[in-house]
Amino acid sequence: MKDKNELKGEIAVNDGSTALTIISRIFGVAFFAIGFINTFWGNDPGFGVFIILLSLIYFLPVDTILDKMTNFSIPIMRLVKILLGISILWASLGVGELFDKIELMMMDF
Repeated sequence: MKDKNELKGEIAVNDGSTALTIISRIFGVAFFAIGFINTFWGNDPGFGVFIILLSLIYFLPVDTILDKMTNFSIPIMRLVKILLGISILWASLGVGELFDKIELMMMDF
């Protein structure tokens, strides 16, 4: 049996990246749903597809992929994700009338 001194090196340290990944994926799912609704129940399916493509930023490790493909990395990716999320919410809730589209979707079901 291992004593406490041997186990100290095996304890995982939570640096907060797991929580940030979960939050990022939750926003990715929400923005994907917004894009899906705008694609099929809106008057501009191109806008919905654009929102779906933007939601992929929240799922994929975009910074790692960019660094591997182009040797270019965005050092402030969290800030980019926050600003992008604010603009997606503004465009879909304010300009895109998301609640009216959700009501149309609910009438179809």
